Amino acid sequence: MSAEAARTWRRRPRARRPRRLGLRARVTAAFALGALSLSAVLSVLTYGLVRSFLVEQREQGAVTQTFLNARVVRDGLASRSPQPDPDRILSSLETPSGTGAVVRYRGVWYANSVAVGSESLPQRLRVLVDEGTPGRQRFTLSGEPWLAVGVPIPHVHGVYFEAVSLDGVDGILDVLGFSLAGAAMLTTVAGAAMGRWAAARVLSPLTSVSEAAAGIASGNLGIRLEAPEDPDLRLLASSFNRMVDALKERIERDARFASDVSHELRSPLTTLSTALEVLVARRDELPQRSRAALDLLAADVGRFQRMVEDLLEISRVDAGVAELHLEPVDLVELVRHAVSAAGAGVVVINDGHRVPAQVDKRRMERVIANLVHNALAYGGGVARVAVEQSRGVVRVVIDDEGAGVPPEERERIFERFYRGSVSGQRGHSDGSGLGLALVAEHVGLHGGRVWVESAEPRGARFIVELPGER
Repeated sequence: MSAEAARTWRRRPRARRPRRLGLRARVTAAFALGALSLSAVLSVLTYGLVRSFLVEQREQGAVTQTFLNARVVRDGLASRSPQPDPDRILSSLETPSGTGAVVRYRGVWYANSVAVGSESLPQRLRVLVDEGTPGRQRFTLSGEPWLAVGVPIPHVHGVYFEAVSLDGVDGILDVLGFSLAGAAMLTTVAGAAMGRWAAARVLSPLTSVSEAAAGIASGNLGIRLEAPEDPDLRLLASSFNRMVDALKERIERDARFASDVSHELRSPLTTLSTALEVLVARRDELPQRSRAALDLLAADVGRFQRMVEDLLEISRVDAGVAELHLEPVDLVELVRHAVSAAGAGVVVINDGHRVPAQVDKRRMERVIANLVHNALAYGGGVARVAVEQSRGVVRVVIDDEGAGVPPEERERIFERFYRGSVSGQRGHSDGSGLGLALVAEHVGLHGGRVWVESAEPRGARFIVELPGER
């Protein structure tokens, strides 16, 4: 393969795989296809048997009637007194409706029907009967199916034919065919409906498992599946519940570990901070290189101390012992104070009206401080802070002046210790990666939510939404 051909082959787009049907749709389709196949087989067998029976019955009746009438014709033509009259003899025959009788006597053809004459009879049948052999043959006359039966009458040197219309039989078969096709369609629809019902019954336990898994994914580890009577489903439920118990135990163990480590670190960290304060108080007495080392140590100890406090806060939330102390506040004043304390240097935008809300002041001030610090550290500064009220909810909006948050990171940045993946923008400073995680935890305790979107004309917009005053 040449290089150009190889490049062309690589550029060729892959064929898209057809989208598979869901399990419920596949079960429904299987039932419908099975019902259609079964009804089709039964319809074909029924149609074939009925057709064979009706046609055979009609032919046997026609043959019997033809032989009886041939005997009457023979007796009439053999009579010498008075002179035989073929037309009178044919008119005296008992023939069903839709039947034509034809006789040849002394080389002359006679018929009792205008529709059926000697020229209408099949040539092959005529030759067979002329040779002295009775026979029957189907043929088409004026677009309709007919059956011709021929009987030689050697006693008078003649032949006798009866032609019977099969149109009535075909009409019955057509009605039967339409009826069977309609029954097959109804059976298929009924099979699809039964398949839909069966799929719903079979998949209902999976629906319960899916709902339980969704609840567990959202953080509700108290969900368990009830043990059904079916032994197979009981095994599924027990396995699922054991998995959730193991998951809950693992999460609680990790939370206890983080809490214990944080508590154990507080004592030596307090001692270290106290000793560091003594050194900072005598900083001017130290040489230049020692002062630089002391500044680095003070910054790292401060960062370490904030991280331990954040871990303790999160561990309390994980353990379910975090308590909210709600009190009525003017959210505009609370945000304005928190923004000012964080050193953002921006004016909080509001329509001039008071925005009442019930919040835990300490936690909400921490939320605003963390978002402001996030904008200052990672977003190029705070561009805008606004407090809004709409339809029973209140919102705090904080815009920064950075490059924004990529869509694929807008949920992950609220995870613990996630620092972002864009070098030179978010995730490159000395933060612990717990600030936005704490924001999400505190807002969740208030029954609210927080998310990030693009701001105009540039930057990221963090939105905290809380229930209004209860």
